[in-house]
Amino acid sequence: MNLNQENQYTKVLSSVSAVKGVGKVIAGELGKRGIHTVFDLLYTLPRSYQDRRQSIPIGKIVPGQSVLVRGTITDIGKVKLKYRAAFEILVNDTTGTISAKWIGSPRHLFRFRKAQKIMLFGRFRRSLRMLETFHPEIIEDGDPIELGRLVPLYSEMEGISQKRMRRIVRDAMREFAPGLEDPLPNRITMDRKLPELEEAIREVHFPTNATLQDLRARRSPAQRRLIFDEFFTLQLTLALKRSKASGQRGIEFAIPDLEVLYCALPFTLTGAQGRVIREITADMSKSVPMNRLLQGDVGCGKTVVAFIAAWIAVSNGYQVAFMAPTQLLAEQHYLSTLELARRMSLRTALLTSGMGSSAEEVRDRVRKHEIDILIGTHALIQESVEFQRLGLAIIDEQHRFGVAQRATLKDKGVGPDVLTMTATPIPRTLGLTLYGDLDISVIDELPPGRMTIQTGLFHERDRGKVYALMRRELDRGRQCYMVYPLIEESEKVELMDATRMAEEIGRVFPDFRVGLIHGRMPVDQREEVMASFKEGTMDILVSTTVIEVGINIPNATVMVIENAERFGLSQIHQLRGRVGRSSYASKCLLLSSTRLTDEARRRLGILTKSTDGFRIAEEDLAIRGPGEFMGERQSGFYQFRAANLMRDAKILSEARQEAFTLVESDPELAHRTYALLRQLFMNGQKGLGEFADVA
Repeated sequence: MNLNQENQYTKVLSSVSAVKGVGKVIAGELGKRGIHTVFDLLYTLPRSYQDRRQSIPIGKIVPGQSVLVRGTITDIGKVKLKYRAAFEILVNDTTGTISAKWIGSPRHLFRFRKAQKIMLFGRFRRSLRMLETFHPEIIEDGDPIELGRLVPLYSEMEGISQKRMRRIVRDAMREFAPGLEDPLPNRITMDRKLPELEEAIREVHFPTNATLQDLRARRSPAQRRLIFDEFFTLQLTLALKRSKASGQRGIEFAIPDLEVLYCALPFTLTGAQGRVIREITADMSKSVPMNRLLQGDVGCGKTVVAFIAAWIAVSNGYQVAFMAPTQLLAEQHYLSTLELARRMSLRTALLTSGMGSSAEEVRDRVRKHEIDILIGTHALIQESVEFQRLGLAIIDEQHRFGVAQRATLKDKGVGPDVLTMTATPIPRTLGLTLYGDLDISVIDELPPGRMTIQTGLFHERDRGKVYALMRRELDRGRQCYMVYPLIEESEKVELMDATRMAEEIGRVFPDFRVGLIHGRMPVDQREEVMASFKEGTMDILVSTTVIEVGINIPNATVMVIENAERFGLSQIHQLRGRVGRSSYASKCLLLSSTRLTDEARRRLGILTKSTDGFRIAEEDLAIRGPGEFMGERQSGFYQFRAANLMRDAKILSEARQEAFTLVESDPELAHRTYALLRQLFMNGQKGLGEFADVA
């Protein structure tokens, strides 16, 4: 790469304020949308396009169309709408008249005069008098950006009009795009039939050879190229991460006779569990660190598999760290595995930030290797926690931890194996993005004897039916869960709360024993309540989502979820998995206290039709998007500007194949043909390093 090329890319990676017309205020608004550099700006795809290639006679406008209209102003004035005043002009041509209205009185509209020629673009609808449009865009005749072409529409930004945004992008392209050498190897662009970078940037913003239909569906060659770039850069990150990990020195565990352990278990492992254990033991016996994701549906037995891996590590003289994202989850894992740990002769302990003075005793025992498995939260990564010989790190719901937190846990050992568990089934497209550097094991089989859980959707007016279904099961000697989104009543949110409803349920079912459990209760008190429910001395357990995972009560056959519309689909699926854990027929009753929107009804309807966690997760991802699906605040999920995981799954697979093939042939990207790619990769895609830099 010569100096001119290097300077060209340095310019592209400079602040967006370097673009003509972008001052401090506009740069700040762009920054709110993640547009910090010229590179970011050029990769900000229009959300849609308008066809302004020719105007349409007023008489031929179809209601619902967005079209360009030319005409003469015949009247100007103010009109009163139902709730507020509006400024109106009537525009006429030889075929008819339309009304253009603006709510309020924008100052720039007072320049209009009768008999003035005007051109505007808007979406029209039928009114009692004539076709009308609200807040149309006024077009200056002869403007090459605004007229006679397919015009881009960008996401709305405060203080930046569409016209201003188009000029900013045009000026950025004029100064920074010409002569921009393509960082993708020629082989990839040719094999994948992708346009060159400069052409793609020009065509995606101001298209000249694509159809409006393809542009709106994000199927044009230029859009496909920039979508490919985003996926390729991310997959290159993951490929380099995997390559780096494969070169590290790990622990070569000796695998003991597992049959001895299997005989001590109070159940028989499923075929899927056996297959996954073989995959894990194969990894653990190698001299490179294991980096494997274990996922599966609710109740499939992931924790048992993780504890078998822990038993192997302990049998080799090592310790195990088991980190969960919240105190409640850590406590549940600890309490629910006490019996399993006893059967495996594993010494376990719990460490959370809320333990007070007893935490020091736990840390001391870990330091002396008197603890085999330490289960806890972020407390495990504190400096005061010292493992004598950490050999395996188990991380539950990895996406809810930051990169630095996971790295700190691994650094407490020397090349420990890492096993990640997720109780949220991850759709394939999201899995390739989040966990593309990991080996993935899937437990796709439930323990034998499990019955299909029937799921029904009910409204508040159906509460009597829900209680009747509960009573029928209770009369049979079964037990019920009732889950609420809040612990106590809130003045701000009209939702059912567990504390108040526990009293109400006690009055509705006076002949049955009702208990309450929530996250604010002390650990020993929660343990006492769960023990009572497990032993059958409690019939109905009123709870918050504290019971989402780790609870196994075979006699519980009814799960009632209040305000179901307030939960994510995957979370409801997790809660539903607390029943159906025996040969007894089980039910999940989704109770809504408000009138459901069409979207909420569609979402909850998915649960009534399927118990397949992966299908539900796909639907949840399609509806909510990856950030919300994974818990964006916790995960820092990488935000795509051009790509969409559901829509662009095929491009993702192609980009992944090319990225991993490239790294396999050149793990350091050392060849001179990759110089620009390496520079862009290192500096251009902010957030990727944090997103996936733990080997």
